[in-house]
Amino acid sequence: MFPKPSPKLSPNTYAYESQPMVKPTGFREYDARWLIGTEINLMGVQALGLGLARLLGELGVPREVVVGHDFRSYSASIKLALTAGLMAGGARVRDIGLAITPMAYFAQFALDAPAVAMVTASHNENGWTGVKMGAARPVTFGPEEMGRLRDIVIGGDYGSEPGGTYEFIADFPARYLADLTRRPKISRPMKVVAACGNGTAGAFAPKLLSALGVEVVPLDCDLDFAFPRYNPNPEDLQMLHAMAKAVKESGADVALGFDGDGDRCGFVDNEGHEIFADKIGVMLARDLSKLHPNAIFVVDVKSTGLFATDPELAGNGVKVDFWKTGHSHIKRRVRDLKALAGFEKSGHFFFNAPVGRGYDDGFVTAIAVLDMLDRNPRKSMADLYRDLPKTWGSPTMSPHCADEAKYDVADRVVARFKAMQAKGERLTGQKIRDVVTVNGVRVTVEDGSWGLVRASSNKPELVIVVESPVSEARMREMFKAVDRVLRENPEVGAYNQSI
Repeated sequence: MFPKPSPKLSPNTYAYESQPMVKPTGFREYDARWLIGTEINLMGVQALGLGLARLLGELGVPREVVVGHDFRSYSASIKLALTAGLMAGGARVRDIGLAITPMAYFAQFALDAPAVAMVTASHNENGWTGVKMGAARPVTFGPEEMGRLRDIVIGGDYGSEPGGTYEFIADFPARYLADLTRRPKISRPMKVVAACGNGTAGAFAPKLLSALGVEVVPLDCDLDFAFPRYNPNPEDLQMLHAMAKAVKESGADVALGFDGDGDRCGFVDNEGHEIFADKIGVMLARDLSKLHPNAIFVVDVKSTGLFATDPELAGNGVKVDFWKTGHSHIKRRVRDLKALAGFEKSGHFFFNAPVGRGYDDGFVTAIAVLDMLDRNPRKSMADLYRDLPKTWGSPTMSPHCADEAKYDVADRVVARFKAMQAKGERLTGQKIRDVVTVNGVRVTVEDGSWGLVRASSNKPELVIVVESPVSEARMREMFKAVDRVLRENPEVGAYNQSI
């Protein structure tokens, strides 16, 4: 019998090499993330594979699993340990090798495999590992499945089952790229910066864009898991600044920035303006709703208020549903509502047919933006951005808060803002107009300025976003007001970036 995991073991000891270690907090709302060596060891990853095989049986899903891995130095080892656990649990494993996460999602369709387990820590700093999992394409696990998986693994509620097999699928990335490029080329002459932050997408993005017929300016496309310039995170201002510099130097029409595992995309226009992904979502919703009137779009609670107030979207009969942040939450909501697309401020975009298959894919998002430009030959990316009503929004800011404390802190902040509203207290000198608690708290005052606080689902952090339709000064006032409430909680640390 495979041993029951321990939450903590000391490295370089007999116990560390002979027992599985799995820290329970690594099971997050919609995927799993651990620091390799201090929060999980290779035997712990085997336990995860055994637990996933057991969960698939409980869900009534055939134990047929696509696995892939990003290019971090230890990811192949993590995947092989996961594979060993899956096979011991009776799973048939289909290994697509080095891949971006959307390739693994695509493989569920292309290989007719019901389940997926992609080894990646996305844009997290080197030292992190993780697994994105699903068993009902195109959606991935949410809190219920992740909670049950945690209980199975931490409780050691697994065992060996017969029937485990392994198959390596050669050259699968070529199959994925062929699927995306089996279409007419972009007709408008375009120069595009492909920024990959030395992440896994660098092995594939330039090939994709070249095959679409655009001129490619590669930026940090060499694979380097040390991420020597910046983390491949299109929400990170350092990456966006590098993209803006490349646009200005090359005269590109747009810069597309892909995160560490290729399921997100970020944007800089032809004038070097860094456009947050939620504004790109509004631009795409405007474009697609002309082709598909009365379309439904799902957006996360971090996203701009323009989705609710933009007159062009209203004129096209668009229906907008604000929902919980998180790729699994939005993906599932897009499926359930049969929405045309879903947009997250982080850059996770989800397109249903005829644009995509419902899962988040940074490359499909890039193609949608290029098609939007192709359909508007007299307008630049900057022109389309200027067409939007003006708002002033912050980047996503993330003050440190331990995994063990962050949900309690978020609950306290929610209660604080609800109490302020109930008592008629003012925020930034104005009455509180609305308090939305579908995911953390989004508090809006009379002039439409708002602030969001929620617990991060994949790191020991809180998530803060503010926006104002009035002015940059009002946006900064809202940030200060939200931060004052946060600082009532001593568990909240420094920000990763601020405004």
